[in-house]
Amino acid sequence: MKILVVTHYFWPENFRINDLVDEWLVKGHDVTILTGKPNYPLGNVFPDYLKSPDNFKEYKGAKVIRVPMLARSQGSIRLFLNFFSFVLGASIFGPIRLRGWRPDVLFVYEPSPVTVGLPAILLGKIKKAPVVFWVLDLWPETLSAIGVVKSQKILGYVGHLVSFIYNRCELVLAQSKGFIGGIGKYRREKKGIRYFPSWAETVFADTSASPAPEVTSCPNAFNIIFAGNIGEAQDLPSVIKAAALLKNEKHIHWWIVGDGRKYDWLTSEIKAQGLENSMHLLGRFPVERMPSFYSAADVLLVSLKKDPVFNLTIPGKVQSYLLSGVPIIGMLDGEGAAVIEEAQAGKAVAAGDYEALAHAALEMANMPKETMKTWGANGRFYAEREFDRQCLMKRLESMLNEAVSAYQKRLKQT
Repeated sequence: MKILVVTHYFWPENFRINDLVDEWLVKGHDVTILTGKPNYPLGNVFPDYLKSPDNFKEYKGAKVIRVPMLARSQGSIRLFLNFFSFVLGASIFGPIRLRGWRPDVLFVYEPSPVTVGLPAILLGKIKKAPVVFWVLDLWPETLSAIGVVKSQKILGYVGHLVSFIYNRCELVLAQSKGFIGGIGKYRREKKGIRYFPSWAETVFADTSASPAPEVTSCPNAFNIIFAGNIGEAQDLPSVIKAAALLKNEKHIHWWIVGDGRKYDWLTSEIKAQGLENSMHLLGRFPVERMPSFYSAADVLLVSLKKDPVFNLTIPGKVQSYLLSGVPIIGMLDGEGAAVIEEAQAGKAVAAGDYEALAHAALEMANMPKETMKTWGANGRFYAEREFDRQCLMKRLESMLNEAVSAYQKRLKQT
């Protein structure tokens, strides 16, 4: 099958779409990726790319087409220009660079922004191929939740844009069951909405990795590790407050592995709160290094802001955390918390409840090792049962074939 992936983010940026492309290439599919210049999460184009852009035109045999776009940089205006410039660049240069090659299906990867669907729809029309859209972030709800857009009028316009995109896709895939209703508000044909969650990447199944040397602490320390994006949605202010409550518990250490738009704020806040001895920022590392950080953790932390849209979300890191076999502590509501509790893989407290987070962290630090091992084993078993990579890959391949068949059948009828 010839698959055109349209994505705002791609290797060397660290997103799950990289793993998905890996799988399709192993299966023998002909894959081309239409994307922009790598600049996430810091907002600056990667120096290695600037130095040798030709080194990033191919990914394990897949052709990578990178269109002109502005880097994210800092601030809401620049972020909007980043989104808009990709739409413009992909819509103008995509058809030119893809001339003479016709895909069987277009696959859109959308952790945000939803506007990535616009050039995909245009190319789907030009190439006469169906579009399958994987929703990992609900718009316009997320824009409101993180405070990027407050105007109800603008949110209404974004809703019309979302409806325009969803209704021109053959299938719209929801990353959680809770997303199905949110997508359904904007898509007329409900049978074209399917549940397709993120999977637990196999790299996180490696329990033999030596603990990361960057995690240096005293004997008998209890290490809480947060891995991933440091942004508005992750509610780091509440995590800071929890760490401050446990400031005198010298054995409890909080390690932040990642980067993002709130990194500088977090750095200054740790200093302002006098948490330098208990909260440590390690920066961003390649995904291949993550098992070593998980190996150094006594518990893994996931957090989300308190907002109805986040109730419907299962953060992608939850699947990875579960598969690692390390207990989880969560400060979030809805589906993410339900997965932790259903898996019996740790403790989940309400979103924004920093006092409960501090209490849960202290309680877990004092729990018997056997209880923690049981929670970790429970999480791994649950991940293998519910988020198995191979099962989900087969399901997605089946849905792509279904989309191609339905589209071709409709073409013949017109």
